[in-house]
Amino acid sequence: MTVVLIITIYPFIQVIAISFNDATDTVRGGIHLWPRKFTLNNYKEIFSSNTRIVTGFMVSVARTVIGTIIGIICTAMLAYTISRKDYVFRKPITILFVITMYVSGGMIPEYMVIKGLGLIGHFSVYIWPMILSGFNIIVLRSFIDNLPYELQESAKIDGANDFTIFYKIIFPLCLPVIATVALFLAVGQWNSWFDTYLYCRSNDALTTLQYELMKVIDNAAAGVKAADVNSQGIKQVTSNPESIKMAITVVTTIPIVCVYPFLQRYFVSGMTIGAVKS
Repeated sequence: MTVVLIITIYPFIQVIAISFNDATDTVRGGIHLWPRKFTLNNYKEIFSSNTRIVTGFMVSVARTVIGTIIGIICTAMLAYTISRKDYVFRKPITILFVITMYVSGGMIPEYMVIKGLGLIGHFSVYIWPMILSGFNIIVLRSFIDNLPYELQESAKIDGANDFTIFYKIIFPLCLPVIATVALFLAVGQWNSWFDTYLYCRSNDALTTLQYELMKVIDNAAAGVKAADVNSQGIKQVTSNPESIKMAITVVTTIPIVCVYPFLQRYFVSGMTIGAVKS
């Protein structure tokens, strides 16, 4: 396990080392665990020369927070509905959501639906298409199915309606699995860039951090170099695609890495509880 841990962590350490290394020195290569010439110029470059990075960061945070909250509420309410034994259409609806896990309508029909709804070029295109996921619904429903149904029956006897049962009984008991679903939703929203490419690439105000990272990597692959001219008129490299790419990678990775440790114990328990029925 120690060897596996080292192999897993080493690439992240190397990325961080290159991101903090001087651009000219990075061209030489050979950077492994620690930067040879420490500098913050790479991070200054991406935040000062490219205002889209800051905009992308703000949009990514906004879509992650809003999309996760709305997704949790809608997923939990739908999972509770189809878990009700007295709901007539629970099985057909469940089958429909399971089918979406195996069969997709395709990119062109999806684009036509998004265009028909008038979501292209709007922030809401990041929220509504990703609210519900068949996998998340099945995970939540499996957890709710393992809760004692007598809790709902006793609440009904006391005069509680369905909304009261859901918000005061079911939802608090589902916190472990809700944290798991929240992690899935947050990571999916934070890592998403293709929807920006399809629907919002002409609007710089709606760019995302991952989309900007993709463009940097694409430019690096095309051999785009960043250079300055000093006072003597001689070109002096202050940044290069490799160092900038690693710096943006660190910026895009840190937020989700900071969130995961707080949800890890809920993630493990949420995936195991409800997986086995007694």
